[in-house]
Amino acid sequence: MKIACCIWALSLPETELLRQVRELGFNWIDVQPGHLRTLESRLLAQELGMRVSCVGASFGLPAGASLDSVDSAAREAAVDHVRKTIAFAADIGADTIYVVPGKDASAEALERYAESLSRLADAASERAIKIAIEHFPGTALPTAADTLEFIFGTRHRNLYLLIDTGHLQISCEEPEQTIINAGDRLAYVHFDDNDGIGDLHWALLDGVMTEESLATTIAALDGIGYQGALSLELNPKLPKVKRALQSSRDILMRACLL
Repeated sequence: MKIACCIWALSLPETELLRQVRELGFNWIDVQPGHLRTLESRLLAQELGMRVSCVGASFGLPAGASLDSVDSAAREAAVDHVRKTIAFAADIGADTIYVVPGKDASAEALERYAESLSRLADAASERAIKIAIEHFPGTALPTAADTLEFIFGTRHRNLYLLIDTGHLQISCEEPEQTIINAGDRLAYVHFDDNDGIGDLHWALLDGVMTEESLATTIAALDGIGYQGALSLELNPKLPKVKRALQSSRDILMRACLL
């Protein structure tokens, strides 16, 4: 399987960041819409043999903009931002983007969210880009189960689930069953650890994640024929984040060999 790094874990000038991520052994990366905007960065990424697996489309949204906003202008601003991210993803060779749910859990807000995403999923489909929704504690779709139900409810074939292992630990959902339930609607996976309470994005096995639970997760992904990346999303405020990325990558690699 492909092991990727969410490059925002390192707070460095972009060219130095890319070099350090490559030195850590990653050749697949997740980026935000503001990354890889210069020719220098793109040429360096190409020179280093680095490829983009996913773009976080909710980063960099204009102030006040959201896909579920009751204000049509604010909603259209968010749609435009994600539409531009789709074009950016296609331009840099990524095949997946993802969004984070809004805070309003009302039926009306979720209906607006579904309408916005269905429009965007149409646009993304034309460029062979998948749109994934990340289940996120404290939002309108706090669990993977809620998010899958929402996705299936839209009846749009280009809306998928992004699983975050740390978020599953907070919502007390079993990774294996979640992966099985998602099946071919699973587009992407973020790996991180925590204490089961806070969204801390620790290195793997530094929290409640165990080698057994990680192995079970990898086996479940194999079982559904998952072809996407295993992406490490660690907290840039970790005291030794480079070491955390390296150790987490090694842990993932070992789990994939079991």
